[in-house]
Amino acid sequence: MKPEAKVKLIDSLAEQLSNNETIYLADISELDAEKTSKLRRLCFKRNIKLMVVKNTLLKIAMDRSEKDFEPLYDVLKGPTSLMFGEAGNAPAKLIKEFRKEHDRPILKGAYVMEDTYVGDNQLENLVNIKSRDELIADLIFLLQSPMLSVLGSLQSGGNTIHGVLQTLSEKPE
Repeated sequence: MKPEAKVKLIDSLAEQLSNNETIYLADISELDAEKTSKLRRLCFKRNIKLMVVKNTLLKIAMDRSEKDFEPLYDVLKGPTSLMFGEAGNAPAKLIKEFRKEHDRPILKGAYVMEDTYVGDNQLENLVNIKSRDELIADLIFLLQSPMLSVLGSLQSGGNTIHGVLQTLSEKPE
């Protein structure tokens, strides 16, 4: 690869690393062409960008980005693929689903919303991270819950008052 091409690639990687809050490092080696193609299609359907990178170029791009990737430097050995997703748990869910049928990809590490996760044993923790939309839905539900209780009480109380008034109106004088 020519030096000019390397510089462009590093700049592009540094920009992508700076612009994404969900970055996964995985090992997809040992997947044959058919399985790799299947993984790429699944990534495309889930709006996850998958790319294979050289560790030395990735480390330089990490150094140039505005984020602290230092805890991930130790996993930059062997084949490395980058996965960028919109939701923090989307790549983890994809990896977990794909591994039901295949032994790869292996999670090497992840950077999700300023938190760093190292090792394949962190996959379950990453799957359980709630996305922004899920957190908003939970918050709305929590805000609605007391209001729904009050409305329910008022409605049942209204029926009771109505019953008492009807009984009193029907009572002979």
